[in-house]
Amino acid sequence: MCESKDLSTALSFKAAFEQLPPEVFRLAVEQAAVAISITDTRARIVYSNPSFSRVTGYSQQELLGKNQSILSYKVTPKIVYESLWGQLQRKQPWSGLLVNRRKDGSRYLADLTITPVLNAQGETTHYLGMQRDVTEMHQLEHQVMNQQALIERALDSTQAAMVMVQADLQPVMSNRSYKELEKHLGYPPLPELCQALKAQWPNLFQDDVLLNRSFAPLEVRLSGHHDPELWFSCSGEVIEEKDTSADAFYQKSFTRYLLLTLQDISHLKQQQKQLQLTSLQALLSEQERLQSVRETLSGAIYQLERPLNLINAAARLVSRREQPGSEELLSLLGEVQAAGQETVNQLTRCLPSDIREEDQVVNLNQLLQSSLSLLTPRLLAAGVIVDWQPESDLPRIQAKPTSLATLFKQLLDNALDAMQASRSDQRELQITTRSYKEFVEVTLQDSGPGIPPSDQLRVFEPFFTTRQQSDKHLGMGLTLAQEIVNSHQGLLEVDPEFTSGCRIKVQLPYV
Repeated sequence: MCESKDLSTALSFKAAFEQLPPEVFRLAVEQAAVAISITDTRARIVYSNPSFSRVTGYSQQELLGKNQSILSYKVTPKIVYESLWGQLQRKQPWSGLLVNRRKDGSRYLADLTITPVLNAQGETTHYLGMQRDVTEMHQLEHQVMNQQALIERALDSTQAAMVMVQADLQPVMSNRSYKELEKHLGYPPLPELCQALKAQWPNLFQDDVLLNRSFAPLEVRLSGHHDPELWFSCSGEVIEEKDTSADAFYQKSFTRYLLLTLQDISHLKQQQKQLQLTSLQALLSEQERLQSVRETLSGAIYQLERPLNLINAAARLVSRREQPGSEELLSLLGEVQAAGQETVNQLTRCLPSDIREEDQVVNLNQLLQSSLSLLTPRLLAAGVIVDWQPESDLPRIQAKPTSLATLFKQLLDNALDAMQASRSDQRELQITTRSYKEFVEVTLQDSGPGIPPSDQLRVFEPFFTTRQQSDKHLGMGLTLAQEIVNSHQGLLEVDPEFTSGCRIKVQLPYV
């Protein structure tokens, strides 16, 4: 049924076609915008329309009887003509591009289609040629291609890594620096980069889709497994591409992309880190110097107050007995008391005050890493194995960074002293950070001899020390640590359940 319907439709079209007057065909060819020529089987022109003359520069009289090769130009490869004639001899149409020459000698690019004209017996009697001058179109296409090539070369020559992504974060194109970065990392950096950007600017993404907005440079870190760390300054620029489909011919629409530019600032960050470590070292050295002076003066005051208390007791005893000559003795004891108290007062006034510091947002993981970096030479010299287990997304807290650095350095120094005093060959230091509902906890665990249960509370008392000989400190280290933790409303304790060394827990609340 379907085949009979198609056949009847074809017959009706054929009937309508045959009813058209021949004059319609002649006028259609004469007025066609396409350059049309008809040649015999030897390629001699027997007809050309006005458009053919406009394209080639030859009049119809000049072309009549001339071979079509009059338009040929020597730059067209011979193989093109061989392909052309081979196709026509097989009685098949040929289409392609030829470089032709006009009458004035100028060249143009012809988009040519040649079709064999067959008679009723299937023999070729003529060739129908139709061509368009596509020189300008070809130039425009190659200008676009050249501009694209120039842009790609310019992008590839820059040291910054660049990648263009769609709204769903899929890469569209990237330059050579980005490909080299990808090769260096061993994996596509785009997912990790987007996660780093999302952490700094949550509003940049919505349901894991990149919003169409540019953003100023942000510092991001890629892959913490590399040493040194890889840091980049990342900026984003929105680029709009016009929709070239037929649907968008009258109604303009755009596809938006985001061009991400990554400038390697690892060396700069390394310098900043070193500068921060140097500054921290200077601050901690000053704190240690002040602490040493404070310990010395506090020790002297402590030593003076003991005999002064005895003198005060003796004076009270003499005054109660009221023996002959006691007035002179009381007067002498009073002078000694006054002189001793004045000395104590002078020493107290000489106690250096603490360095005033404002609360800041503190990254405990970074602070602990800095403290470990300062102790690296000593750790290596002592053969200590460090097991660093930070929580990856540890919340930041409000605290005094220099005070906390002093706290952790004091605890680390104590752990190193304990391990060096131990005769064991196994020296391990484990540091962990964890977050809980109301506080952040830092645990420092060493493989030293540990602290006896009877001394685990006394170690925080002034001038108490578990060392046999102490030529550096007077037993004020953990006292200072306790004071720093107390100033942050935190908790410092020795874990009584750990017996394979010493484990100290520091809990700092979210303020």
